[in-house]
Amino acid sequence: MSRPATPTGPLRGVIPPLCTPLSPSGDVDTRSLRALVERQIEAGVSALFVLGSSGEAAYLDDDRRRTVVATAVEAAAGRLPVLAGVIDMTTARVLAHARTAAALGADALVATAPFYTRTHPAEIADHYRRVRTGVDLPLYAYDIPLAVHTKLPADTVLALAADGTLAGLKDSSGNDGELRRLLVRLRASDRGGQFSVLTGSELAVDGALLAGAHGVVPGLGNVDPHGYVRLYEHARAGRWAEAAAEQDRLAALYAITDAADPAAMGRSSASLGAFKAALHLLGVIDCPATAAPQTPLDGAAVKAVRHLLEEGGLL
Repeated sequence: MSRPATPTGPLRGVIPPLCTPLSPSGDVDTRSLRALVERQIEAGVSALFVLGSSGEAAYLDDDRRRTVVATAVEAAAGRLPVLAGVIDMTTARVLAHARTAAALGADALVATAPFYTRTHPAEIADHYRRVRTGVDLPLYAYDIPLAVHTKLPADTVLALAADGTLAGLKDSSGNDGELRRLLVRLRASDRGGQFSVLTGSELAVDGALLAGAHGVVPGLGNVDPHGYVRLYEHARAGRWAEAAAEQDRLAALYAITDAADPAAMGRSSASLGAFKAALHLLGVIDCPATAAPQTPLDGAAVKAVRHLLEEGGLL
C-alpha cells in the first residue's frame, strides 16, 4: 500500500472527524466506515481524523478503537493521511494507543491534555513531549476544554510548536478571540510557517480562515463534506462573499443537532445521533446507532433531521 507524501508545510483544508458507524449490538460496522471514507475522499477532503469526539472514542473499548484505525487506514489506501485520535486520561494510556495506531499505519496522532486529574501547564507540556518522543509520528494537540476541563495555554502551545513537539493544533475551545491571538503570535514565530492551526468551530469557519487558520475539522462534515470543501476553496481563493454564503447554508443545516428533545438526552447524544441519523438517511451507513449509554433519537427527531436535509438540498 502506498503512503501519502510527507507534508512539506502545515496540514491544510477540510479534515472531517469521522463518525464511527456501529451495529445494533455496538460493534464497529466496517462496511459502513469504508463507505464513509469513500464519500469523504470523493468530496475532496484533505485528510481523515478518526477516534475524535465525533468518532465516539470515549465510548469505545481498545479492540473497537483498533478496528476503527485499521479499517480507515485500509480504506484510505494511501490516498489521504489518516490522523488517529489517541485520547485518554494519562500519558501511559495515550502512549499505548499511539503505539497501536502507529503499528496499524496511522499517519499522525491527535491527543488532548491529560484529564480526570488536574494538571499544570508544565505537566501538559511534558505529556506531549513524552508522547512525541515515544512514537515517531506527527502529533497534533486537541484543545477541547469542555471535555477535558483544561484550556491549553497559548504559551504552552507556542513552546511545543517551537521545539517541534507539536505539528499543529485542533482548536475546539470555542474561544475565537484567543485563537486569533494565537495565530498572530504564531505568524511572528520561527515555526509559524510549519505549524498547522485547524478550527473545530464549524459554524465560524470563514472567520477562522480569514484570520489565518489553515483548515477546519467539522463534525457536520460527516453529513455535508462537499459543502465544507466548497467553503474552504472559496476562502482560499479570496471569494469571501461566496464563503460566507456557504457558511450560512451550513449553519442552517447544523440545526439537525437541535432536532432531539433536550429534556430526553444530552447535547453530545443529540449531535452525534443527528449526524448518524443523517448519514443513515443519506444511505451512507447501515445503522444510526450511537454507543451506550447515549440515548438514541426518536422518530420525531429523525423526521426533523430528514426535513433539514431536504431543505439543505442533500435529499
